[in-house]
Amino acid sequence: METTLHSKTKAVIIGPNQPFVMIGERINPSGRKKLGAEMAAGDFSRVRRDAEIQVAAGAQMLDVNAGVPIADEAALLVSAIREIAEVTDVPLSLDSSVAEALEAALAAYVGKALVNSVTGEDERLEMILPLVKKHGAAVIAMANDETGISMEPEYRLSVARKIVQRAQDYGIPPEDIIIDPLALTIAADPQAVQVTLATMRLIRDELGNNMVCGAGNTSFGLPERSYLTAAFIAMARVCGLTCAIADATNPVIGEMIRAGDVMLGQDEYAANWIARYRARK
Repeated sequence: METTLHSKTKAVIIGPNQPFVMIGERINPSGRKKLGAEMAAGDFSRVRRDAEIQVAAGAQMLDVNAGVPIADEAALLVSAIREIAEVTDVPLSLDSSVAEALEAALAAYVGKALVNSVTGEDERLEMILPLVKKHGAAVIAMANDETGISMEPEYRLSVARKIVQRAQDYGIPPEDIIIDPLALTIAADPQAVQVTLATMRLIRDELGNNMVCGAGNTSFGLPERSYLTAAFIAMARVCGLTCAIADATNPVIGEMIRAGDVMLGQDEYAANWIARYRARK
């Protein structure tokens, strides 16, 4: 199963036989007060710079969040995607929990975007899925519902299956549903990653959808996070993970992903690996 996303001029294909897709996470004011203040003031210079830096580092897509407190999120998100389009042509993941912001951003976006995200709650499904269908987008389906985040892989699978089936009711095909099996921090629960990996294997074997997660969540609160995040991605890929929202500018994470492409036969004859090596030389 392959998911195709595109901007006005560039397409990205996500799939088990495709190179791993890294979605740059840095355009997000959460935890970045300076970025949030600049966006609220109408200054998108840092957004533009972050977009360019992440793409140069290897991000094939960018996640864009404009959740600045006490601000017009819809207007900020539209402004952000327009500013980004002036400096790079990679497809975008539109990251908001506010339906009005997603509606405005999808209407302004030129191409096929990824909506981040919808959960298994009936209210959210009825709110988000019609927008996804209307604008011909794809959507991230988070494997949690009104009961919260289950630590049972089978329950997470059941939520994912529900979203896929409900999406089909709206005319959204399975290939446009990218499932987030939920990556939680291992610092809070030593079994968290094992539960996530078990969930991925179930989704891979029983649904076959592409999968994404916030890879850095697993290492939150721990030192030397990049090594832990990179190790998680390597293990998760073998369990079916096909893309991740991560810090594309971190060389440890980026090089591990590119090495994984070689080892899993997704960079045939290591052509991209060798070309990158020669470019550095």
